[in-house]
Amino acid sequence: MRAVDILKRKRAGAELSREEIAFLVNGFTAGEIPDYQVSAFLMAVCLRGMSAEETVALTETMLRSGAILDFSDVSGPKIDKHSTGGVGDKTSLIIAPLAASAGAIVPMISGRGLGHSGGTLDKLESIPGFDVRLDEKRFHQVVSDIGFAMVGQTEAIAPADRKLYALRDVTATVESFPLITGSILSKKLAEGIEGLVLDVKVGSGAFMKTREDAETLARSMLSTAARMGTRAVVLLTDMSQPLGTHVGNALEVEESLAVLRGEGPSDLNRLCIRLTAHMLALGGIASSVEDGERRAQDALRSGRGLSKFLAMVRAQGGDPRIVDGGVLPRARAQKEVAAERAGFVAAIDTEMLGTAAMVLGAGREKVEDVIDPGAGLVVHGKLGDEVGKGEPLVTLHYNDPSRLLEAEEMVKKAYLVSDARRPSVPELILAVLEQ
Repeated sequence: MRAVDILKRKRAGAELSREEIAFLVNGFTAGEIPDYQVSAFLMAVCLRGMSAEETVALTETMLRSGAILDFSDVSGPKIDKHSTGGVGDKTSLIIAPLAASAGAIVPMISGRGLGHSGGTLDKLESIPGFDVRLDEKRFHQVVSDIGFAMVGQTEAIAPADRKLYALRDVTATVESFPLITGSILSKKLAEGIEGLVLDVKVGSGAFMKTREDAETLARSMLSTAARMGTRAVVLLTDMSQPLGTHVGNALEVEESLAVLRGEGPSDLNRLCIRLTAHMLALGGIASSVEDGERRAQDALRSGRGLSKFLAMVRAQGGDPRIVDGGVLPRARAQKEVAAERAGFVAAIDTEMLGTAAMVLGAGREKVEDVIDPGAGLVVHGKLGDEVGKGEPLVTLHYNDPSRLLEAEEMVKKAYLVSDARRPSVPELILAVLEQ
């Protein structure tokens, strides 16, 4: 078998066999097939697509390129959640402890942010002392003791995905649905989970800008998970405006704690309860999604979710005094960006808001960029809100004044304020898709 022959077949639109896909992926992971040939393969996939069978073969090969964790000795259903990312999406920090406090086992392997979308690991690392680099033994221990843990991908987990993603990022092949499916599921199924709730974002702040694209990706992931023996459900959720009000790492931890205390913005609270409910229903802890919502609300009201989160913080070396708000990093300066006219917030370029937060230091333009944990922004004007001229739309939190002007201009461009009648606001949960 030769790589060049496989490339020719894929370029012509042929369906590759499981053996051909494994030959390429495993050879590349082992350093036996050069990156220029695999780059050609990725572009061929991006242009020609993959059948359902090819997507399963790719995902399984990537999954089996490394270790698959075993939590069979930990009592309880192993369920996780994955979001395709958006601006202000801090749901993992809330739903993992809620689900664990209701009886689920959540071994969550998360990622870092790149571009306008924040990463769960970056948020967690804004907590003083918090360690996301647990080895497999310690990860297992924390999950066993507490019911959940939140860590980064180790070298042993889906190494093929790490190498392939690095190439996709520089070869303009990130957006391919089969490649996205393989990347997400290979990492998540390596956790040894039995069920997976997928939150696919749609809108100006999401990677999937249209509902059609979001549904295509959702069905690809549902089909692939089913063929690999894993139960899954997808929620299509709106990202035409930031989720909640806080964008930036320590700011999002602060808002997550507010929700776990029973406070926080209603949209973030609502989505977290629904995601947790689907996790509990998928794991058989709840008899239905409605029963799952009741259990999730009880975990929130009773304070069990907050207690679980703080227990996880302690177990992973973090400072539990974050609950009092005194130890999280804070930016030294703030500046309000005001509405230049009176009217209703008619549209928000949410990706531009996320990029403004990145410019202030809350995110990365390149993988090697250093995060400023206190930087970010707080949103005051959301879709449909009535604002007066001079009223604040966003407050910028920054440490580096040289970044302020660019971020401020981005925020101004991101908002459309209209004096027409109050615009309609999209539903937060657009659809639920099941296997």
